[in-house]
Amino acid sequence: MTLQRLVLDYRSGELVARVLYRSSLDGPNAGTKARRREVAELTRQGLTEALSSLSEGGVEMVGVSGFTVREDLLSLPRSDESRRAAGATAGAGAGWPVGAGR
Repeated sequence: MTLQRLVLDYRSGELVARVLYRSSLDGPNAGTKARRREVAELTRQGLTEALSSLSEGGVEMVGVSGFTVREDLLSLPRSDESRRAAGATAGAGAGWPVGAGR
């Protein structure tokens, strides 16, 4: 499985994680414990990578919204270990996009 997008929504006392990923067609079916475990592990890996990138610095502001409810988009650099594993792509899109403030 490959994580493509991880969005956290904080809604009145609830945290909703929207996880978009690619997987093979032979993976576990929706609603099974195996699928829940796989997606939970993928989410943990994505959150760990995002926290690591935030603590390393180098965060860029790549988008803003100026309405009453504000939304800022950050691009976080991947850690060196993840860069090597991902093939070290440079330029736009090389970081983890993180949406905040919805």
